Amino acid sequence: MSQRFIAFDVETPNSRNDRMSAIGISVIEDGQIVKNIYSLVNPQQHFEPFNVWLTGISPALVADQPTFGELWPIIEPYMSGGILAAHSAPFDMSVLAKCLAAYGIEWKSRAEYVCTCTMGRRCYPDLPNHKLNTLCDHLGLELDHHNASSDSMACAGLLIDYINKGMDIKAFKRTYDFAACRTLRRK
Repeated sequence: MSQRFIAFDVETPNSRNDRMSAIGISVIEDGQIVKNIYSLVNPQQHFEPFNVWLTGISPALVADQPTFGELWPIIEPYMSGGILAAHSAPFDMSVLAKCLAAYGIEWKSRAEYVCTCTMGRRCYPDLPNHKLNTLCDHLGLELDHHNASSDSMACAGLLIDYINKGMDIKAFKRTYDFAACRTLRRK
């Protein structure tokens, strides 16, 4: 695997899903996870009880953490350094797009990405579902679900597994339009 992939996962403070309360990033080079980055993020928005229960992230936990605007200069070189990957990627891509827009950050207008959930459906069609925890259980990958660091590492592990099984990444690449906040249709 000569391409570089950036597996990432975000957690959100509420059902609006337009800010993040945490981000995990795992960089994959030559079939190995070579870097993990994790940060809590002050979303500067209200938290809903469900999201606090799901992620364990509360307003008090992020009060002294960087905002997305403050964190972006640190994570941008990683996010720009390869093909993005996420599990149920349209969700994570949309949160990223909304955060960029909310903080007035101009980045790329478009980015290539792959979705490890979609790839999992093709690689393991007989599983009852293709949720992150189901795939990780099937493959024996560690997972502390809804922890952005663990989820990004699990996503990276899935991607490495799929590639080692001979899946053609090109068939799963999609392009995300950040201005339109959506995946572009394939031609």
